[in-house]
Amino acid sequence: MRSLPMSGRNLPRRQEGVVLMVALIVLIAMTLAGIGIMRSIDTGTLVSGNIGFRQAAVASADVSLEPIHQWITVHRTELDFDNSALGYYSTRQDSVDITGNRTEGGLDGVDWGGSDPSQPVKAALYGTSVTGTPLPSGYQVYYLINRLCTLPGSVNLPNQSCATAQIAAEGSTHDAPDYSSYPLKSKNAVYYRVTARVSGPKNTVSYVQSVFILK
Repeated sequence: MRSLPMSGRNLPRRQEGVVLMVALIVLIAMTLAGIGIMRSIDTGTLVSGNIGFRQAAVASADVSLEPIHQWITVHRTELDFDNSALGYYSTRQDSVDITGNRTEGGLDGVDWGGSDPSQPVKAALYGTSVTGTPLPSGYQVYYLINRLCTLPGSVNLPNQSCATAQIAAEGSTHDAPDYSSYPLKSKNAVYYRVTARVSGPKNTVSYVQSVFILK
């Protein structure tokens, strides 16, 4: 028997490129995700580096503060009046814009080692006027010392006002019959404020302040 020709057979459909388009879209998405991950890693590395520079700057300031405290103790008889060459001022200077961020221009800021020579308040370089532990390579510390008083001169001036704390002075009850018959001596010690500005690599700038009593 002769077979009849089949009509209306289902012929294979031609490819229309749908799979290729999907593959391209997935490839683009994966490429963008890879770029995003790389940028995230670069940003994380940059942030970590900046934190490292900042920590080194703060450590440099901490290293410089103790020698500055010792310098003030040695020169305690010379602290009634300003000595701008040594970065020392006998008054509080509360109106001074230490970081330079409060006002634009003007003459209420600090000249941090030539940062703005027009400013009347001058900071001194650690390692010249005050020497101590060497700093890490690439870091510089300028410091400013303020006695927390309203007026220059003796702390005993009539109109003088200083931030003080009462501390024990020299004395002994060794030869006294009892504690009540021999009052222990005390004195008012003046507070000093040290501000250190540290500059380092990658334009790193940090400010550290320390307030202490000169006993």
